[in-house]
Amino acid sequence: MEENKKENAQVNVQRIINAIRENVEKVLVGRRRVTDYMMAALIAGGHVLLEDVPGTGKTVMAKTLARSVDAQFGRIQFTPDLLPSDVTGLNIYDRKTGEFTFHPGPVFCNILLADEINRATPRTQSSLLECMEEHQVTVDGVTRKLQEPFFVIATQNPVETAGTFPLPEAQLDRFLMRLSVGLPTDEEEYAILERFIRDDPLQELGAVCSGEDILALRKNCPEVYVHPEMLRYIQRLVSETRKSNAVSSGVSPRGTLALLRCSQALALVRGRDYVVPEDIKELAKPVLAHRLIFLGGFAATGEAEALIGELVDKTPVPTENWSR
Repeated sequence: MEENKKENAQVNVQRIINAIRENVEKVLVGRRRVTDYMMAALIAGGHVLLEDVPGTGKTVMAKTLARSVDAQFGRIQFTPDLLPSDVTGLNIYDRKTGEFTFHPGPVFCNILLADEINRATPRTQSSLLECMEEHQVTVDGVTRKLQEPFFVIATQNPVETAGTFPLPEAQLDRFLMRLSVGLPTDEEEYAILERFIRDDPLQELGAVCSGEDILALRKNCPEVYVHPEMLRYIQRLVSETRKSNAVSSGVSPRGTLALLRCSQALALVRGRDYVVPEDIKELAKPVLAHRLIFLGGFAATGEAEALIGELVDKTPVPTENWSR
């Protein structure tokens, strides 16, 4: 009886994941890897920073994933004149009642798109810190919980840096993953032209799961089995980032836990109830690279990812049967 319940739960998990993936692929062409990573971050309860040049589909990716879930979607276009209260909300005096009334900001939603986050001042960027880490907002001494699930998708352009404010270290570390959508291949770009020649499929996209389904997936995530040798592998890999001569500050314990939770979530997305070394190796760059602080400050994304790739190559990979 217990075994049947477990199998039914696993089937339901895969049904939700496959439904989201298929829905996203109605709009996006050839982006399964990024889609899987986005779903893994959503299931792991973290947030994603999409970093790429304009026109690669960062905003479309965020909107497509948001429309696939029957949940409240919010968007903030970050600009230099944006204030923290424009994000969190503020208290406004009501003359009729003689009292202050709280007007919630766009952060009070389930899936938040923080578009071009690096165009806002550090003060405004920091207004998201409490929201992302503690899933709550404090205004004038009153703390209000955000509705679950709460998921932030931030975008930024790494090329055009004039008039931008680089994300502070504390803000970057709050992102579970830093991803790049990337440019399509010739065949994928032709398929995009065919798909969008008459209509925009994003406009007709509907939800295929609910917020409660996402919360159910999050409950299943910690149940994914991680062999003790896999834990040791994660620990060794993170430890190597702290020994590099090029790095002044390696990955923190928060990054170690992020790699563990992401590996469990990706295993779930890929239809397994256990983590394999490939999950960890595949996620090392998107989960760890943006947490490195080089001797001269933060390095370019390519340089950080190259260092993580070298550390992954030289760290011994355990060989075992990783299932339960």
